Amino acid sequence: MNFSYQNSTQIFFGQGQISNITQAIDKSKKVLVIYGGGSIKKNGVYQQVEQALTDHNWLEFSGVEANPTKETMDKAVTIIKEQNVDFILAVGGGSVIDGAKYAAAAAHYDGDGWDILTGAYKPQVATPIGVILTIPATGSESNANSVITKAETQQKLPFAATCVHPQFAVMDPDVMKTLPEKQLVNGIVDAWVHVCEQYITKASGALVQDGYSESLLRALKTLGDTYAERDNDLWRANLMWTANQALNGLIAAGVEQDWATHMIGHELTALWHVDHARSLAIVQPSLLRNQIEYKRGKLEQMGRNVFGLEGGSDLAERTIDAIETFYNQLGVATQLTEHDGDKAQAIELVIKRLEGHGLTSLTENQSVTPVEARQILEAAVA
Repeated sequence: MNFSYQNSTQIFFGQGQISNITQAIDKSKKVLVIYGGGSIKKNGVYQQVEQALTDHNWLEFSGVEANPTKETMDKAVTIIKEQNVDFILAVGGGSVIDGAKYAAAAAHYDGDGWDILTGAYKPQVATPIGVILTIPATGSESNANSVITKAETQQKLPFAATCVHPQFAVMDPDVMKTLPEKQLVNGIVDAWVHVCEQYITKASGALVQDGYSESLLRALKTLGDTYAERDNDLWRANLMWTANQALNGLIAAGVEQDWATHMIGHELTALWHVDHARSLAIVQPSLLRNQIEYKRGKLEQMGRNVFGLEGGSDLAERTIDAIETFYNQLGVATQLTEHDGDKAQAIELVIKRLEGHGLTSLTENQSVTPVEARQILEAAVA
């Protein structure tokens, strides 16, 4: 169990924390505030940012999509270069933060920013980033990961670079009060699958990582089970913190990881604009059933320690059923319907794209080849 772990993001957690950016960002820095479609102007977050940056030199860039595109973020790159921006403040959820990370890295590269996503260019330097989180889900506020879509080709690819790790993240649960119901549910599902991708792998004997993963899963299950009582400060705070801890690198340290559900799910989002979290719920149960013999041990452990299921030869199967029931309980579908009914064509399209991206040996076992991916999609596509 050898690993190196560091998380350098300073967290300002709790109500009224947005004002901390006044001191967190040096007043000598020229700041670019990046945000999405304008909801932050309706819920009061923008006004708090404006107040906190009264004595700073700042400008703004808005219009980041729910799945940030290279095309949109390249416009931000141009601003960063032309205006000599020293610091980026991303105000939003995972999409805004991911887009800001791309812009921060691409602004220090003379070539096509898409090279970052293909791996042709590996960023070593980026414009410093701070975050005000408005949607709990991805954990992007305190990790080095980003996912970007190229609209021109309908490609959605991830990258990770230490240089885009946010310097600080403001996490005020009050900003969740005006979130649409769909985004709250997505946050639960997204965080749940993030934990699973690092937990339902090979038995490693890593007691801390396994135990903490199970604690996070139980917390998310409790939040789902008490969803009807979500309009309270503690519920919101617990979701925001759990989603952060699900993907800040800690439970991944020293253990093998999967991420096949994400790689296949990305294609559903790129092709049919399925919400990221919902693409994961569509893929995961079918993938787990397909790979059950590789994952039986951890599934049984999850069944006992998260769902409280009794033992038996079919415990792993019942655990997958419990996961699927959990999604359905939240009103989240576990089959794709956005493909407009042509199942064979949809499956073929996803397989070709996976092959085109070189994603032909997925999971911690490299056991999801195009053959298995096709089987998974046969079950996951309505």
